[in-house]
Amino acid sequence: MKILLVYPQYPDTFWSFKHALKFVSKKAAFPPLGLLTVAAMLPADWEKKLIDINVTRLTDSDIRWADFVFISAMAVQKESVKEVVTRCRYLGAKIVAGGPLFTAGFEEFEGIDHFVLGEAEVTLRPFLEDLDKGQAQHIYASDERPDISTTPIPMWSLINMKHYSSMNLQYSRGCPFDCEFCDIVILNGHTPRTKSKEQLISELDSLYEHGWRGSLFVVDDNFIGNKKKLKAEILPAIIEWKKRKRYPFAFCTEASINLADDEELMRLMVAAGFDVVFVGIETPNEESLLECTKYQNQNRNLVDSVKKLQQFGLEVQGGFIVGFDSDPESIFQAQIDFIQRSGIVTAMVGLLNAPTGTRLYQRLKEEGRLLSSFNGNNTDFSFNFIPKMDTDRLISGYKHILDTIYSPREYYERIRTFFHVYKPPRTTPGKVHSHQIKAFFRSVWYLGIREQGRSHYWRLFVAYLMKSRPKFARFILFSVYGYHFRKVLLTNTW
Repeated sequence: MKILLVYPQYPDTFWSFKHALKFVSKKAAFPPLGLLTVAAMLPADWEKKLIDINVTRLTDSDIRWADFVFISAMAVQKESVKEVVTRCRYLGAKIVAGGPLFTAGFEEFEGIDHFVLGEAEVTLRPFLEDLDKGQAQHIYASDERPDISTTPIPMWSLINMKHYSSMNLQYSRGCPFDCEFCDIVILNGHTPRTKSKEQLISELDSLYEHGWRGSLFVVDDNFIGNKKKLKAEILPAIIEWKKRKRYPFAFCTEASINLADDEELMRLMVAAGFDVVFVGIETPNEESLLECTKYQNQNRNLVDSVKKLQQFGLEVQGGFIVGFDSDPESIFQAQIDFIQRSGIVTAMVGLLNAPTGTRLYQRLKEEGRLLSSFNGNNTDFSFNFIPKMDTDRLISGYKHILDTIYSPREYYERIRTFFHVYKPPRTTPGKVHSHQIKAFFRSVWYLGIREQGRSHYWRLFVAYLMKSRPKFARFILFSVYGYHFRKVLLTNTW
């Protein structure tokens, strides 16, 4: 068999980092980990080619070459998926589709020969067995939560790592919490399932042997879902491996705010090389947290929790939401005040949406308030339900948040607030890469010379150049991110 694995294009969104990537001459933030893992599950004697449309063009000859085209995608890639499917059908290619987008709503897509839904460790083998017999079915689905300790190492040889600003790996699946708006528990369940220590080290070795050095995103639903195993086995193993390999990777991941309650875990994560953690803050309004059952965020001082993580050497990136039924008219200024006080520089503020199948989706459907399916992008001024707050007021308030927190003055002030608390970890500094040098000079040109609001850039540039090499390097990164966020989120070009 000849298998073409296709990863559709991301639109220009908050997390695409499209405008920031230009500073480092990269084409995409992350490679398609799911497709690379599926490729490793296919028979070894099959020919495989991967086209990530975010880094290279999908040609008709690519499609004609393949016996099957495998497509995997997330909701935000839906429009690109439709374009790929149309092209494949026109050229007579057979299509196999899987991944989060199709698992949540395969009924929306026509012209696809086979759906392999759920987790590939369960549903891919039956499809391959039936295909071998010449009797492959249209749909393969299962609610089973497989043991991911059998999942193979991704087939990194299918990509050119130089196109990406970061690599990624998965240690666990599932989250112990049950936020009303979140589809993680639908896709991966409540019980965190983890890989073994040996398996994780093998994946790190594979990335290292393929030549990767730099940022590594641990893409878990909630990295700290099994704290006991992390502290007893996983993090000590990473610490030992990292020292042996002379600190080749800087880790970032996603975790819940209760990480701030465990000082031992924070110390181990920082010692293992973690320096960034994304946390779903959502809202400072207690009634809205209660509404969406975000219990882990309730009855705590969220600003203090964020600052504790920062003090331990972790940059906190935060997710925020407006549009809850319980949100008061004052929520917009409350969100601004919280974000500025917390020093969360990378603050993704989105409008509430209801992903297909979530408890929020079911509730709104029963209330007759659903409007459409979720497009996967909650920062594009759209929502798929009728909110309780006046629509115009909600959109104008949301726009006010973005215009405020990503204006140069407030954005650079937030960097200053973060650095006032942040204590960079004492680790052996890594090698300076050529793309980092490019980012430095391009930031000076675009942000220090061409952009309006450049005086805010220069004040911090000079301050941290003289004070701290780790803080200065992170300041350059923040500045580049800020440029991207302003391009994507603001109507004004500063």
